[in-house]
Amino acid sequence: MTEPRARAARHKGLMNFEHELREMLYAFGDDKNPLDETVRVLDEIATDFLIETCHTAAKSAEYSGRTKIKLDDFKFAIRGDELLTGRHKELLSQDKVLKDARKQIADIDEGKVGLERGGRKRKEDKIVEKEAIEGVAKFEVHGDEDLGNEDE
Repeated sequence: MTEPRARAARHKGLMNFEHELREMLYAFGDDKNPLDETVRVLDEIATDFLIETCHTAAKSAEYSGRTKIKLDDFKFAIRGDELLTGRHKELLSQDKVLKDARKQIADIDEGKVGLERGGRKRKEDKIVEKEAIEGVAKFEVHGDEDLGNEDE
C-alpha cells in the first residue's frame, strides 16, 4: 500500500468509530472497557484505511476522465486484497437477494400477484408468496452462510 497521508488537522483527535470499535474489541475477547489508547489507535488505522481507499478510487475515476467516483473505482482500489474483494462480492450478492425479496413482497402487497376470481389466490401465487417470505426469513436467520455457494 502507498505511504499513508497525514491526517487533516480537523480530524486530529476526532474518533469516528469509537463505539463500534469498543464493541468489536469486547466481542473478540478484550475487556468490557478497553484502553482509550487502543481504541484511538484502531480508529486512526480504520480512518486512514478509508481515506486511502477513497483517494485510490478518486485517482481511478480521474484517470477514467470522471469527476464522480463509481463502484467500479472502489473495486479497482481493492483489487489486490482477496479478503476485501471476497467480502465485496458477498455484500453485493446479499444486496441482490434482499432487493429481489423486497420486490416480490411489494408485488404481493400491490396486488400484482395474488388475487383472482373474487379474492381467491391461485395455488402458484401462494407458493411464490410463501417462498418470498421464507427467503427473507432464511436470510435474516442464517445471514451470509449460504451465499458462498452461488459460484459453484
